[in-house]
Amino acid sequence: MSSAEMSDQASHSRPRRRLSREERHRQLLDVAWRLIGEEGTEALTLGRLAEQSAVTKPVVYDHFGTRSGLLAALYREFDARQNALMDAALQASEPTLAGRAAVIASSYVDCVLLQGREIPGVIAALAGSPELERIKRDCETAFIERCRIALAPFAGTGAVASAGLWAMLGAAEALSYAAATGEITAAQARDELFETIVAMVARSARPGIR
Repeated sequence: MSSAEMSDQASHSRPRRRLSREERHRQLLDVAWRLIGEEGTEALTLGRLAEQSAVTKPVVYDHFGTRSGLLAALYREFDARQNALMDAALQASEPTLAGRAAVIASSYVDCVLLQGREIPGVIAALAGSPELERIKRDCETAFIERCRIALAPFAGTGAVASAGLWAMLGAAEALSYAAATGEITAAQARDELFETIVAMVARSARPGIR
């Protein structure tokens, strides 16, 4: 037997390093995102995830419990990434309405594009369960509060209208997904969302608008 063959045999005989729980969780989420990107959200089941991750079903169930638990974990990860991106950009932005609006618009659109076409499928799946819908709404409420705080100094009265913020979120979601599917460009999505945010703050500055 040659030295190369002996080395190869030795490498196969060595036990594979066991992943920590955190590493395994990361692996499962990465495989889940890949599955959604390649085959769509409907193809994502705990059994399929176990198969693609080369682990047993009980391992996947231990991490997520149910398919809803898996979808919730994916959405929370997307939301955390989006918030981190926006928070960092806000800290580095110019303290002007244009600067803050540009950050909110670009960070929202860019995060959706970074995740690709996977996140629209996850969000659509969230609508099928009251529990998942509640998680999505909680994340949306927290995002809106971040925007309210960032934009309040430019609203004249110091308060940005809640109706306007929810309208902004609807526009952000629609524009981002249109860019993700190629119906419009990323630049068009950012520019339109920027104008929407600036106009919303301007309306909030008018007397009697809340």
